[in-house]
Amino acid sequence: MKRYDVVVIGGGAGGLVAAKEARRRKASVVIVQDGPIGGDCTFTGCVPSKALLAAAAAGHGFDEAMHRVHDAIATIAATEDAVALARDGIDVIPGYARFRTPGTIDVDGTTIGSARFIVATGASALLPAIPGLRDAAPLTNETLFQLDRLPPSLIILGGGPVGCEMAQAFARLGSTVTLVEAAERLLPREEPEASAVVARALARDGVSVRVGARATLVERLEDRHVRVRTEAGEPISATHLLAAAGRAPAGRGFGLEEIGVTVDGRGAIPVDDTMATDVDGIWAVGDVTGRLQFTHVAGRMGWIAATNALSKLARIRGFRLDTSATPWATFTSPEVAHVGLTVADAARRHPDAMVAHLPLSHVDRAIAVDATDGFVTLVAAPRRVTRHLAGGRLVGATIVAPTGGELVHEAALAIQTGMFVGRLAQTVHAYPTWSMAIQQAALQFFGESAGLRARPIRDVDAAS
Repeated sequence: MKRYDVVVIGGGAGGLVAAKEARRRKASVVIVQDGPIGGDCTFTGCVPSKALLAAAAAGHGFDEAMHRVHDAIATIAATEDAVALARDGIDVIPGYARFRTPGTIDVDGTTIGSARFIVATGASALLPAIPGLRDAAPLTNETLFQLDRLPPSLIILGGGPVGCEMAQAFARLGSTVTLVEAAERLLPREEPEASAVVARALARDGVSVRVGARATLVERLEDRHVRVRTEAGEPISATHLLAAAGRAPAGRGFGLEEIGVTVDGRGAIPVDDTMATDVDGIWAVGDVTGRLQFTHVAGRMGWIAATNALSKLARIRGFRLDTSATPWATFTSPEVAHVGLTVADAARRHPDAMVAHLPLSHVDRAIAVDATDGFVTLVAAPRRVTRHLAGGRLVGATIVAPTGGELVHEAALAIQTGMFVGRLAQTVHAYPTWSMAIQQAALQFFGESAGLRARPIRDVDAAS
């Protein structure tokens, strides 16, 4: 039997960070991975999708775009494969792990023992229970980037980040794209105005957007086209269908239930904020936990799990996951970025909060480059003692702009450090930059700026 200080099951973002942190702490570490190291993000998620978006935005054709996708994958994968990990002292064992006891797993006939296991098995593409969908063999993010020719026409089921991003990319590459979303708007987790901006942007690129259109039946036709029927509107036909309705946690099939680890009905492994499962010595991180399914969140979870598994300090007080300052972004054009609370959430938690809203039409950089369809929204809540003195504290921000995914980190830092909003307003920003929009919005908490001032959240909530 092989023994290690830490065994990591899964070599995606969460598993890689966990293994590297454990090794940094001088622990012996092995990653057990059924498939290439790097996981979804490198091969079927973040890397290929952003490479495709960039190639489409640059006006490249489909063949060149896919070449750039595969080149990006290969370049990044080479930095995290078994050879690269071996240089860091991390072993990699290919194969499928199955728990035999809380302290042992079997990998294709080899027994591996440890007092500490970190499960990072990720998630798989979710196929909603729509009659005919499975039989139609739709594309998912796991097969989309294996296409060898441009789909003449494409239906995308799901108006979340993946659906919106791929709708814009394939429309720009030349496909006729129809985007179908069951909710009443795209990106339903974002501010309604953000949804509206993205809908307009997709329409400009030729995407037909159908919202409030729950799919009821999928049919594969004799000519190999696919037809989707919805609760409202005419049926839609296309040569290809992409299911982009989310990810299903992959917690089943590893013997976890048999040793007492809870796996819920979705296939997720419930954990507390220290990433611990309900069995001592077993932690879970990343998409398999069913929490925020982002690469950067998985990485943070991996660090927390490895630190709690090995740190003596953690035995007294474990490190915990706090997502209150965790940003995320949808990389459409313009980008939609968010951190903290939405206006609606803040209205429930902080009824005395103030909201600053700055359309990009007031930002000189946006005017100069003719990209004024977007905005910055900042939500500031009163402090316990000083209330709104110095602007209070930032609790949420949404930024829709060409570089929104970059701008959001200034707001994330403000939330993370609990700084007074006044610090954002006082900090000198280079002119004319996109980031000046953050400063201009923050100035609204102290009086009129560009003809605008912050409003009580109750007034904003009532208006929306």
